[in-house]
Amino acid sequence: MRIPQKPPPFTELVRQLTSGERFDAILEMTRHQSASEHYLHWDKLKRLKPPEGLSLEEWWFGTKLQRMGVLKSIPLQDKEGEPFRFGIPDLVQKELHAIDVGAGRSIGVPEPITNPQTRDRYLIRSLMEEAITSSQLEGAVTTREVAKEMIRSGRPPRDTSEQMIMNNFVTMQRITKLKDEPLTPKMVFDIHRLVTEKTLEDPTAAGRFRRADEKRVIGDDFSDVVYHDPPPAQELEGRLNAMCDFANAKSPNFFVHPVLRSIILHFWLAYDHPFWDGNGRTARALFYWSMLHNDYWLFEFISISNILRKAPIKYGRSFLYTETDDNDLTYFIVAQTKVIRRAIDELHIYIDRKTAEVREMESHVRALDLFNHRQVELIRHALKHPHQQYTVASHQKSNNVVYQTARTDLLDLRKRGVVDWKKRGRQMVFIAPGDLAQRLRKLEKQARQ
Repeated sequence: MRIPQKPPPFTELVRQLTSGERFDAILEMTRHQSASEHYLHWDKLKRLKPPEGLSLEEWWFGTKLQRMGVLKSIPLQDKEGEPFRFGIPDLVQKELHAIDVGAGRSIGVPEPITNPQTRDRYLIRSLMEEAITSSQLEGAVTTREVAKEMIRSGRPPRDTSEQMIMNNFVTMQRITKLKDEPLTPKMVFDIHRLVTEKTLEDPTAAGRFRRADEKRVIGDDFSDVVYHDPPPAQELEGRLNAMCDFANAKSPNFFVHPVLRSIILHFWLAYDHPFWDGNGRTARALFYWSMLHNDYWLFEFISISNILRKAPIKYGRSFLYTETDDNDLTYFIVAQTKVIRRAIDELHIYIDRKTAEVREMESHVRALDLFNHRQVELIRHALKHPHQQYTVASHQKSNNVVYQTARTDLLDLRKRGVVDWKKRGRQMVFIAPGDLAQRLRKLEKQARQ
């Protein structure tokens, strides 16, 4: 990833362009520009054709003046003591409205999420998806299928990649229980300890600040390029306390939309980089805590890392745009609000697709009326995956039920001939037969008699 070119020094532009009639012309021409669907950094703007009558530098200067008039400072400061600031351009307000409507602050919530019979299945699916993709962003190489099998079966992780994914899954479960508590340094350390357990070269680095002799720079593995040099270790305690105050809405002294507060919290921890490793996973976990803490409860079912993983360079560049343009957090906010809205859209698309699949299957296999919703979901999966193996533990994990309920479900399916079974040591293994559709039709005929 290339570091974006820094804009021309603003003080130099002021010196060159604020005298005479030219300044008035710049303001007039930039004032009448239509609201853009993009919040362009100089690195991109310099490649475009400027408005008629303006040079690139004049276009940037006018754009910058418009932005600076609405930027607000937050307590986060860079290493030189300069504050980070953000604005809320029209494109961000549009995304915030879409997020408010689609993520728990309106009545437009999908029925399968509100239905107690199906809610837990979607919750477990979301926790697994976020655990897997957040780990893949940090270098985990395990496939989604293997990772899901590990989580569902409860088997121990076999390597560091699997351990990262299991840690993230446990952490996301923990976040849902911490959502009503205020953020404290202890909670941050506990979350970091969860995401890094058994994955660090130095196990003592879990749940503590990086030390001065553990200075970490974020750079390119294949060159000497440094993307980010975090603040010194001796500042971390004060920075963490300030971050917790911000997360708990004790600062600043003006209203910050909860979604923006959550996004800035994500950036804040990543920028301070307080730990030797695991900062990205911890930052995304804190984002989820903040969204749930602010009553965006649908985020229990949404994975942002799934979107970030599809465009990791965009994700990294949004940090760099902020750091290379006078600490303007709006770049990161624009990128993240788009990610959040896409994640919400994908959840709705996924639920619509699954609902349609169930309806289509039910129209062909009326025998499904004979089973409970957990058994129906297993049958649906088994129809698509002949010879798939299931255990009490995997069924328990997939549906977030107690052991006895999962065992009763599977034994009932076996009794009715829906699944085959075998013993693996002391464990019962239930197998999807290749002729499952025919067996279900047979059950349907028997039910009619």
